[in-house]
Amino acid sequence: MRTPRKTTMEDVARAVGVSRTTVSFVLNERSDVRIPASTREKIRQAARELGYRPHDAARALASRRTGQIGLVSEIVTSPLGSATIRGVQDAARQAGYSLFIVPTTPSGEEDPEAFETLLKARVEGIIYATGWHCQVSMPPQAREIPTVLVHCTDPGSGLPEVRPDEYSLGRLEAQALLEGHHRDIGVIELADDGEAAPGRRAGCEEYLAQAGIAWETVRSAVGHGTTRGGYAAACALMDADPWMTALLCGNDRMAMGAYDALRERGLRVRDDVAVIGIDDQELIADQLHPALTTVALPFEEMGRVGVDHLLTLIAGGEVPATTFLPGRLVRRNSA
Repeated sequence: MRTPRKTTMEDVARAVGVSRTTVSFVLNERSDVRIPASTREKIRQAARELGYRPHDAARALASRRTGQIGLVSEIVTSPLGSATIRGVQDAARQAGYSLFIVPTTPSGEEDPEAFETLLKARVEGIIYATGWHCQVSMPPQAREIPTVLVHCTDPGSGLPEVRPDEYSLGRLEAQALLEGHHRDIGVIELADDGEAAPGRRAGCEEYLAQAGIAWETVRSAVGHGTTRGGYAAACALMDADPWMTALLCGNDRMAMGAYDALRERGLRVRDDVAVIGIDDQELIADQLHPALTTVALPFEEMGRVGVDHLLTLIAGGEVPATTFLPGRLVRRNSA
């Protein structure tokens, strides 16, 4: 006579329409994982009806802390991503946690699989980080475990976020130029397809207005975040106003393109036209001649604060819905 097949967590998951990981968390009484009470009850009811019986040894193992947190990100190979990852690693190590990194892509298509991988590895919480300030859409698994967003926002998720204060970055950039008494200013902006450009524009506009420079008198062009785009935008701005004495660039790559446009016109960076960037991308800012004055984004600090907030959530505490971190001006020789 064949022994009846034992009901598994996969059976319960299929009956309720959730992941096996969610079933595991509920049946192993993981109170540190955020799962709606209604979902927990559905899982318990399905387990009773299907006759699921947990294995005592496995249940004991599942209830233990793992000392691991996860990082889901597309910035693993990004030149700016290393600072964020370094901040995450340092903060995790100092707290006695190891870090499990799962790379993904900017499209977000692999995010559900990445979260599922980390949930199966039984990490205690997850940092989700992006290389640029943008809106994202978190997979359902992000609500099953403490999760903190770094350098991005998902307004519909309610997940805590750690983001750069773009408004302050714009103010710092404008302040640095006005200290050089510039009045004929051009702005090379990022495209309005993320969270950075509007905040930086607002901060710059307000600071210039306080100095008596109306935004309507400031020429601007979009450089699309690239070296080639920065070159084209700088050419357009200098053609429109050959007497311009300063360029505010939305990132360091566009500033590098602006350098080329100025040199083609026989103009000297700083002596004829001051240039300021944003990012403090070391491979660019330190290598340009003259070295680029820029506003550094708080990449490493965002990583550290993200982990601090995540550990607070894991411990059952509360954190702010959004934490904005300021940048800092790095003075070199271009302004």
